Amino acid sequence: MRQVIVYPGEDGYWVAECPSLPGCISQGSSRDQAIENIKEAILEYVTALEEDNLPVPPERYEAVLVEVWGGCLASRGEIAPKLSRNEVS
Repeated sequence: MRQVIVYPGEDGYWVAECPSLPGCISQGSSRDQAIENIKEAILEYVTALEEDNLPVPPERYEAVLVEVWGGCLASRGEIAPKLSRNEVS
């Protein structure tokens, strides 16, 4: 299972990236399309590493949601929900 970050890009597309797999970034014209594309990118990334007998980096990130109010940074103490195995496999 991998965590991904999805956010709107400057060009109107949605960007999705997997921080635990360096350089594993994709995009899509919608949020859902970006998620579908990053699933494929993750699968291809891991497959390429395995085919080359290279180690697959472990998932090592924990996302924390923070809010900023008037210059003050506060953590809500919530961990962003992880995607289910079906969403990233």
